[in-house]
Amino acid sequence: MTAVTAELQNRKNANQTPVVEYRQIRKLYGEFVAIGSVSARVNKGEVVCLIGPSGSGKSTLLRTTNALETINGGELHFDGKPLPSSKPEIRKVRQRMGMVFQNFELFPHKTVLENITVGPLTVLKVTEQEARRRAIALLEKVGLSDKVEKYPANLSGGQQQRVAIARALAMEPEVMLFDEPTSALDPETIGEVLNVMKRLAEEGMTMIVVTHEMTFARRVADWVIVFDRGSIVEQGPPAQIFDNPQAERTRDFLSHLGWDG
Repeated sequence: MTAVTAELQNRKNANQTPVVEYRQIRKLYGEFVAIGSVSARVNKGEVVCLIGPSGSGKSTLLRTTNALETINGGELHFDGKPLPSSKPEIRKVRQRMGMVFQNFELFPHKTVLENITVGPLTVLKVTEQEARRRAIALLEKVGLSDKVEKYPANLSGGQQQRVAIARALAMEPEVMLFDEPTSALDPETIGEVLNVMKRLAEEGMTMIVVTHEMTFARRVADWVIVFDRGSIVEQGPPAQIFDNPQAERTRDFLSHLGWDG
């Protein structure tokens, strides 16, 4: 067994079918190669962080996971099956994934409670009583049980992002996708969101996180994938990536961030 194979086998739930598997994914915008032949896997219960310079393909890859971006080559497998091509089937798969965006994407005309219950009510067809029960429990989980009747405009950025996380969790997803969830936040509110994400990780939620928060990736991730110019330049456990990076481009990226562990 090679060292690389041994390392892969040491990953969490490596003997099980990956929750998400990218197989030589390609994404083009005209002649521009946004992603070029990227292969990676995300196992059940893992936190996988995608890091690298802005514009390197991280968010684009994340958005292919639930078909918000179509691919031009390769295959994407979810729970061992290729991502379907028909819109009704894609919608079913999306219901099994929660997504949290940079800019919250909350309904401004709905209260916090309404933002969280709308999905379970309209998509999962749960009762109003069950949707409300689930929403209140999730708001308590993210530390916002006193904001039930507030509107997004009355909340800080960090509070809005925590509502967005609760909204995604209300659909009871199998995997959570985070697209730079703290990039639009003030420094003092970033920690609020990262603490919620850390608790989700501790509870065993499968998570794919595009992030510029290197301390979070070092401390919380099970696996880190480094992107540059649409390709993976290195992937491995956090200790390797941050303490003993193998690729020169990884070292350059971390050096430019002033990373010192």
